[in-house]
Amino acid sequence: MMFDWFKTNGYKLKEDVYNEKIQSNGKEVIAKWKAEKKVTDYFKYQIQADWHILGMTDAEVEIDGKKKKTNKGEVEIAFKGNIIRDYEKRWEDGPFWKFLRSVYEKYVIRASVDEYEDDLEDDVKEVISDLKAFLKLEVR
Repeated sequence: MMFDWFKTNGYKLKEDVYNEKIQSNGKEVIAKWKAEKKVTDYFKYQIQADWHILGMTDAEVEIDGKKKKTNKGEVEIAFKGNIIRDYEKRWEDGPFWKFLRSVYEKYVIRASVDEYEDDLEDDVKEVISDLKAFLKLEVR
């Protein structure tokens, strides 16, 4: 569901970490996802999702009268949104360019930065809301 959400909303998703440990009460899984979306030539959105799953075991559930194999366990997902500025590092060549970059961000495009922050916050809230709705549907 989340993979489809990121793809549909223009994000490129990559999994930086995936570790699985088998324990007496089931598997423990730790995964770290990074989804990035280019907004302009200067700004890029990044949403991180850090997964921690405990006690994951195989399960069989009945949905609409049909048995379906799935997993059960405890899951915690922490989301974090970041705006990456100058992601191509065009303004990093020297102290003068870094100074110009700070002036540019502080005075020239401040309103745009605020708007991008609000848009990214909306995206993070939307993926969390959609995930909660999805999990509630699957629990029934």
